[in-house]
Amino acid sequence: MKYVIIGGDAAGMSAAMEILRNVDNAEITTLERGEIYSYGQCGLPYVIDGRISSPDHLIARSALEFRKRGIDARIHHEVQKVDFEAQVVKGRYRAEPFTVSYDKLLIATGASPTMPDWEGAHLANIHTVKTIPQMNELLESLQDTRHVTVLGAGYIALEVVEALKSRNLQVRLIHRGKQLMSLIDEQLAEHVLAEAQKHGVEVLLNEQVTGFSGATRVEAVITEQGSYPTDLVIVATGIKPNTAFADKLEQWGNGAIIVDEHMQTSIPNVYAAGDCVAHFNYVKGEYDYVALGTTANKQGRIAGLNMAGKTAHFKGVAGTAILKFFDLAIGMTGITSNDADKLGLAYDVYTHKANHIAGYYPDVQPIYLRMVVEKNTQKLLGLQAVGAGVDKRIDVFATALAAEMTLPELLDIDLSYSPPFNGVWDPLLQIAKRYS
Repeated sequence: MKYVIIGGDAAGMSAAMEILRNVDNAEITTLERGEIYSYGQCGLPYVIDGRISSPDHLIARSALEFRKRGIDARIHHEVQKVDFEAQVVKGRYRAEPFTVSYDKLLIATGASPTMPDWEGAHLANIHTVKTIPQMNELLESLQDTRHVTVLGAGYIALEVVEALKSRNLQVRLIHRGKQLMSLIDEQLAEHVLAEAQKHGVEVLLNEQVTGFSGATRVEAVITEQGSYPTDLVIVATGIKPNTAFADKLEQWGNGAIIVDEHMQTSIPNVYAAGDCVAHFNYVKGEYDYVALGTTANKQGRIAGLNMAGKTAHFKGVAGTAILKFFDLAIGMTGITSNDADKLGLAYDVYTHKANHIAGYYPDVQPIYLRMVVEKNTQKLLGLQAVGAGVDKRIDVFATALAAEMTLPELLDIDLSYSPPFNGVWDPLLQIAKRYS
């Protein structure tokens, strides 16, 4: 049995290892267009300020290590076309064409940063941050840089902003929207804005970038409102699935491949997993796009098991995520009130400010919660949290969402208590006690 996997990172190599464990004498070929296998992309922002001393520390296993395990792990193999009828993958290895046949195929090509068609986007010192080579280029450019402008306001943009400030650089953030972190409701995003300004970040909202100016390297960012001098630009405005060669497969609105619970695509013997696929959101009850490393690894495992002849199911995602931004944690799971409006749901929103640990214990800090609950059934729909102690509450709530719990049922959860870790009434239970 010939297994071909396009992509050598989280989803692809999780699948390859499951096939290796479950199929005797499996012939596994992985095709990676770069030269680096299996690394933690989410750690890249922390290389900027030296919290992680080298991008190389993010590499879990090299191509050579996979080859020693019996996987034909190829590098510099860029796939350009798949003949799904003949079951053949075609592309280029450096300047030479290659062809590989398969019995079962996994597409795990991930996603790439978007670069809008801005005038001057070709200038030097305009960067994106998604791969280790891109990070190495950025680190070299930062050596003689004093001012950086970051475009965007999502996970990567905020993490990069924090890291740049830790290098004692002047930082400006420009975003076309009205708030930072559009994945949370506006009421909590105010705390994120205040945190950025507290740490000296210049934040410009509601500004649409139109281009860049400079001779050979960027000298200013141009928006509809004006021109802003800068030494370097980091573009973090979003990502797009790498699926151009897979247009014969059923796709979602942004080009992400649609798969079933077994990670099977619309064509037999072809599977897909990771950032290149649409993810079923079981809270929304519809497909979504939530590109996270946790999801990619899980989907890769499930794809690999099914390709190996086992039966494995992917329930879906709730959109659970968290990030650190200076002294704040920002977390979310399930849906926001904006999502609920779009879905036409009747809902209640409960907001609450609490202490993250016992109020009398040293170093107590606030946590701000925003909970979305279905109006008639009191079924839990979503939680956003900003402040301290966010990770615990988000993970508890994500578990409750998976169990389809209601607000009153939160009170039955036996949560841990000790003054350094919690109050006698956890903030989640405080909301349940007050409103159920």
